[in-house]
Amino acid sequence: MATETVLLVDDEKEILQLLSIYFGNEGYRLLTASDGEQALETLGRENVDLVVLDVMMPILDGIQTCIKIRERYNMPVIMLSAKGQDMDKITGLSIGADDYVAKPFNPLEVLARAKSQLRRYNRLGAKKATGAHEIAADELTVDTASHRVTVEGTEIHLTPREFAILEMLARNPGQVFSTEQIYAKVWNEPFMESANTVMVHVRKIREKIERDPKKPQYIQTVWGVGYKFIPTD
Repeated sequence: MATETVLLVDDEKEILQLLSIYFGNEGYRLLTASDGEQALETLGRENVDLVVLDVMMPILDGIQTCIKIRERYNMPVIMLSAKGQDMDKITGLSIGADDYVAKPFNPLEVLARAKSQLRRYNRLGAKKATGAHEIAADELTVDTASHRVTVEGTEIHLTPREFAILEMLARNPGQVFSTEQIYAKVWNEPFMESANTVMVHVRKIREKIERDPKKPQYIQTVWGVGYKFIPTD
């Protein structure tokens, strides 16, 4: 049985009750909130492993809530929305969400995606040390045990998928990874013309860790092939 804590955030009581039944049956410890402000208050006092977050909510909507979550926390965030357009999905992913499920949804799908995110979160070192857990290059340090990234001593907040991409590249300096390889490894699903998704995440990482994102030192593009990590001297 699961032992992780999941925070469910939605202003529709029926959805909270439905998801609570399915997650509860799997043994997850559940917390609920009906708006973004309540969610942030809960995160401030509880240790949460995953957030399921509705987009359309009163007081503070899911987009703004996700932005504020990413200012402080690294746990996976799954967005729920009645909007099924690709642009809405891209918006959610670009602000730090790790997955997106459109309403109406099958609760078993939400549960399966949550399990996948939690497995990846734990496996990539968010909570477990894996031996030699620190990767250093110039002023950049990636600690896979604490899921912590620092640049010149300042902590940089990455989403779980951003961290996964950075760790994958940093563990293999000089090796070129195609967008297909990155997507298959980090998203743990077959590549389905998702090059733009990988590009968005790489751009976000560069904006956070590079001195000049337009002239990246750490994550370099190999045109027509993919990306590689170059440890600077």
